[in-house]
Amino acid sequence: MPFKFSEREIPGVKVVEYRKFDDPRGFFMETFRSKEFAENGIRLPFVQDNLSRSVRGVLRGMHYQNEPAAQGKLVLVLRGAVYDVGVDIREGSPTYGKWIGEVLSDENLRMLYLPPGIAHGFCVLSEEVDFFYKVTADYAPGLDRGFAWNDPEIGIEWPVSDPILSDRDRRLPPLRQADNNCVYRPL
Repeated sequence: MPFKFSEREIPGVKVVEYRKFDDPRGFFMETFRSKEFAENGIRLPFVQDNLSRSVRGVLRGMHYQNEPAAQGKLVLVLRGAVYDVGVDIREGSPTYGKWIGEVLSDENLRMLYLPPGIAHGFCVLSEEVDFFYKVTADYAPGLDRGFAWNDPEIGIEWPVSDPILSDRDRRLPPLRQADNNCVYRPL
């Protein structure tokens, strides 16, 4: 089995560790195997892949999509390092409003799976990062939402105090005022 799955404190959130095979030519690694992921409780299918490149200090988040297009995400750093964060925004969840943070890098061989209803964001720790992720629902601009990265009620402990933000992320409201229809559905 090339993957090791471990649960996090938020229901449905998992760290996925993978193996990398190095030799003098370079390396090889598997990043996804549908049967193994499904057997470990990861919602399928993934319908879209995304790739972003960012520089040190960039913070992207906190983002999510409302139903009926809420997205599960499998996130992976191809080059560099990020501090990756998920916040449970599912009404009725026993961990509503709680957050988890995980360093993901091209060296620690970890991915993070965030089920639908977990808002996502990351902060770049390296000079540059190539950030790859698979999602379980197509991008739906009319359902794209977010809340403030520094919402004091959530209290995320980011490794940066003055991040580089998009205009959109700078204007996002706190979670309490955000448009959110995500609902907790026990597995």
